[in-house]
Amino acid sequence: MPKKTLSKKEYETLSHFRYQLRRFMRFSEEVTHELGMTHLQYLLLLHIKGYQGREWATIGELAERLQSHHHGVVSLVSRCEKLGLVYRQQGEADKRVIEVRLTPAGEKAVAKLARMHRDELLNLQGIFQVPGSRDLLGGEVDEELPGSDQTGLKIKH
Repeated sequence: MPKKTLSKKEYETLSHFRYQLRRFMRFSEEVTHELGMTHLQYLLLLHIKGYQGREWATIGELAERLQSHHHGVVSLVSRCEKLGLVYRQQGEADKRVIEVRLTPAGEKAVAKLARMHRDELLNLQGIFQVPGSRDLLGGEVDEELPGSDQTGLKIKH
């Protein structure tokens, strides 16, 4: 079990990670704004395009991906519909399902923005790093962490 108090190094690691994350998020907010959409609108398009195994997603699936409430995503989809980025379609296999799909304009927008985000992440390689368990535990080892990203990493009690 991890220790109850954090070391100065652990605070520094968490702070640095949040700083890097915020810098990337600010980049994202700025480039989406330059293209005339909000960061959330881009994320909606990205999650539709990036939904595993198909080219559409339901409101509930998008709410989960966006970590938002169902009614908030309904409003977001409606705003994106008005912008001509997405459309809703009744499911073919199950008529109760409403599929949210990208329009050609939505496809074009998400392709451009996703390329920009990918390139920014590639530029940040070696700078933007998710802290490993060792960093968050001050390098102390004793017992293995489940799901650890570092082989043989252990927690010291």
